[in-house]
Amino acid sequence: MLRIALLSPKGPLYRHRGGIFRKSLRYAPLTLPTLAALIPDEIEHDLSLFDEGIEDIPEDLDVDLIGITVITGTAKRSYELARHFRDRGIAVVMGGPHITLVPDDAAAHADTLVVGYAEDTWPELLRDFVAGQMRERYTQAPDLSLANRPRARRDLIPGGKHVKTGVFEATRGCNHRCDFCVVPFAWGRKPYQKPVAEVIDEIRSTGARRAIFIDLNLIADKEYAAELFTALMPLRIQWGGLATSLLARDEELLDLCARSGCMALLVGFESISPAALKDVSKGFNSPELYAEWIRRFHDHGIALNGTFVFGLDSDTTDVFAETAQFVIDTRIDLPRFAILTPFPGTGLHERLEKENRILTKNWELYDGQHVVFQPTNMSVAELEQGNMKAWRQVYSYSSIARRMRSTPISKALYLGANLGYRFYGRRLDKFYTCDWQMVQSESTPLRRQEIL
Repeated sequence: MLRIALLSPKGPLYRHRGGIFRKSLRYAPLTLPTLAALIPDEIEHDLSLFDEGIEDIPEDLDVDLIGITVITGTAKRSYELARHFRDRGIAVVMGGPHITLVPDDAAAHADTLVVGYAEDTWPELLRDFVAGQMRERYTQAPDLSLANRPRARRDLIPGGKHVKTGVFEATRGCNHRCDFCVVPFAWGRKPYQKPVAEVIDEIRSTGARRAIFIDLNLIADKEYAAELFTALMPLRIQWGGLATSLLARDEELLDLCARSGCMALLVGFESISPAALKDVSKGFNSPELYAEWIRRFHDHGIALNGTFVFGLDSDTTDVFAETAQFVIDTRIDLPRFAILTPFPGTGLHERLEKENRILTKNWELYDGQHVVFQPTNMSVAELEQGNMKAWRQVYSYSSIARRMRSTPISKALYLGANLGYRFYGRRLDKFYTCDWQMVQSESTPLRRQEIL
C-alpha cells in the first residue's frame, strides 16, 4: 500500500492562530482535496492531508511520498519541510504556483516537480513512483480539459475550521495580462472551463445554499458566464466570486449575474490613477468611471470586496489618504489594500530586477504586505506605514458606519465582515509575521544590505 501525505505549508499570514472568529479567516482551499481525488483508483493507498493554515504538520510522518503545494509566500517553509522529510528518506514532490513560475528555484529541494496544473501529471507521477520510474519533472500539456474530472474530496476538509466551506470552481485562468499577476505568466491567458452542467451537479450534490467561486475571473468568457449564471438561477443559492470591473460595463451580463444569486464580488480596482494602471498593463480599468460602476453593482444588490495596490511607480505618499477617502466616499463594502509584490516569474519582477530595484529574494516576505522592492517616489518605510494607515482609516468605526448606509447586503453580514477586517487590518504587524524566523518590524524597515 502506498502511503501518501499531502501538505499545504504555512506562511506569514497563512498559518493557524486566534482571530475575531477563532477560525481561519478564509474559505476552505480545494487544492489538497482535488489532488486526493486524482489518485488513480488502481493504486491502493493510505492518504493523510495537512493544511498548516489550520493545524500543525507532524514531524514524524511515516509515509512513502509527500506532496507539497507551494505559493511564493510559503516557499521558504516548504523547502524546510522538504529538507526535513527527505533527510528521513521520504520522497518529496512539489507543485503549485511558485513551482510553475520558477521551477529551477525549487529543483534542489524536491525529488520531483509538477509544473503547471496537475490533473494529468499527478496521476502519471504516482503510477511512475509505484513502478520505481519517477522522473525529476512533470509538466502539464497545454491541451488541458476540466471536463469529466473527479470531484474534490470534500469529505477530507475539516469541519468548523474555515469561515466558508461551500467552495466551487467553474473556470481557471484569465484573459488579461496584468504585469503583477502570476496567472498569465504561470498558466497563460487561455481560460479553462468546466462544463456548466458539471458545475451545477456538483453544487447540487453538496446541498450548499451559499457558495464561493474561486475562479480568478469568472467573466473571462462572457458567453460561458451567461450560461453559468442562467443555470444557477433554479438553484436559488447565494454566491460570491471574483470578476473584473468589465462586468459593470455589460448591463445584460450584470443583470444575469445578480439574478443568479450573486451577492458579492471581489473586483480588482488596483488604483485610482490611470497612469498607474497603464504602468502595470491594467488599462481597461477606468478610475473616472469607478463611482458609477460601484453604484451599478449596488443597484443590482451586489456588494463589493474592492482591492487596491500601493507602490506603483507613479504613486506618491498622497496615494494612501486619497485612496482611503475614495473608498469611503464611494461606499465600497469591504475594501482591501496590498503592497505591490513582484512575484518571481512575472513581468513586474523581471522589470524591477533589470532596474536593480529588487531588495530581497526571501520569498517568505512576498505576501502582499511587506515591501520587497525599492519604490519610485517614496521610501520603503513610507510605503509600509502608508499601507497600514489606509487600512486603519477605512476600518475606523466612522468609516464602517458611513459605508454601511449604501450596502446592498444585510447589515449583520456587512458588520461581521467589516469587524473581521478591522480586527485584521489593525494588526497587520502581528498577522504578517513569521514566528519561525527573524523579520524586520514596522519600525525597522527592510534595508537592502541586510536582506540580499
